Amino acid sequence: MNRVLGIELRRSVALGAALLTAVAGTIVLYATGGRWSAGWLALATTQREYLALLSPLALAAGAWQSYREHRANVAELFASAPRPRPLRIVPILATTASAVLVAYLVTLLAAAPRIAGTARYLPPAAFAVVAVGLVAMIASVWVGLAVGRLVPALATAPALAVTGFALLVFAPHALPDGGIATAFSPLGTSMFSDYDTVGGRVSAAQALWIAALAAAGVVLLAARNRRLALTALVPLAVGATATTLLVPTGDAYARGTLDPAAQRLVCTEETPRVCVSRAHEGLLPEVTPKARHALALLSPTSVVQAHEDTTTYSPPTAPEPRPDTALMQVTVDSRGHLAHPERFELAMLIGAFVTPPACENMSNFDGATAAAYWLLNREPTVGLGGASLTDRKAVDLWKDLKQLPRAEAEARVVAVHRAAQQCRDTSGLLSRSAR
Repeated sequence: MNRVLGIELRRSVALGAALLTAVAGTIVLYATGGRWSAGWLALATTQREYLALLSPLALAAGAWQSYREHRANVAELFASAPRPRPLRIVPILATTASAVLVAYLVTLLAAAPRIAGTARYLPPAAFAVVAVGLVAMIASVWVGLAVGRLVPALATAPALAVTGFALLVFAPHALPDGGIATAFSPLGTSMFSDYDTVGGRVSAAQALWIAALAAAGVVLLAARNRRLALTALVPLAVGATATTLLVPTGDAYARGTLDPAAQRLVCTEETPRVCVSRAHEGLLPEVTPKARHALALLSPTSVVQAHEDTTTYSPPTAPEPRPDTALMQVTVDSRGHLAHPERFELAMLIGAFVTPPACENMSNFDGATAAAYWLLNREPTVGLGGASLTDRKAVDLWKDLKQLPRAEAEARVVAVHRAAQQCRDTSGLLSRSAR
């Protein structure tokens, strides 16, 4: 059997398809590193999104293989072998499937070193996402083989690639529910925050539907006539029904897109405590010295520790505000490290002087910005030239603070923090006596 597979590998398009898929997948992943640098699940889901490119390539490769066999006029030769057709197609199914499997994994492994030093959190969902992607590649090349046999023409491969791309990208938008759309599309796994995930039932539903497509492709390829080819509708019907029944929909699907384990805090052992989410655990060494410097500047206030802000908007979650805790915005750059480290302390300090999201009063960003720059002992710059977009009013408030005795200025800054934590209006506190 190994000899047969070796011959099939050499004579088929499997090796060429594997090389083309691996190169294309690696290029698009490295070109968009910022989309998946946050962690392993982000890498797996981003690679799945690029099935919009890889799956049509596999479809075209399968169709081209069938066209080559038709043009070589070897159908009668193969039919003369004393083996039933279902067994005769096993070598080509095995070689093409192996080729796209290896190409998909090579693409993943080629991207992995970029984040290996900082990505610590490896959720089980990442393995499921990769597994579904592998099944999708197999289904694509097998369906391509079947369509190429049914329509053995030179234009079949490119036409199938274009049609596959259009269906993958646009067809899910016609489905009314997010869960249903995700289940019937291997692309429907986009992450909108670093705490998103892909539920186990969603991955199982996707795998069911894609496996049904693969089975239909095998039936079409093995069928001797068009009447038997109609039996390919059976796995499609069974797969569609099972997928619809299994996948969560509505609110259940929305709740399943969040990973509470990724939001769980990982903290330093020493004080002052600095905590980041488990999803960003690898960034703790980079965040800690900057956060502790900001905490030292906030020592006149009640703030004694810093936690990452793990707020999400869909579904909505937010950490409970605490007067002794400053929240940090931790973002990842395209290399997997802390993004914009030069702005980290300023953003953390500004956040300590704005009212929490649960408060009804609007935050006074001008006052918060002036207080933060005063603590940093740095003059704010109007416009985009500084570390942030600073308003002229914030600059004027900062100048007023600098003209005051240090004790008086510090009292006003502390008053702004206290008022913000109590959901009170902070406007005017820097421009009049805080006592």
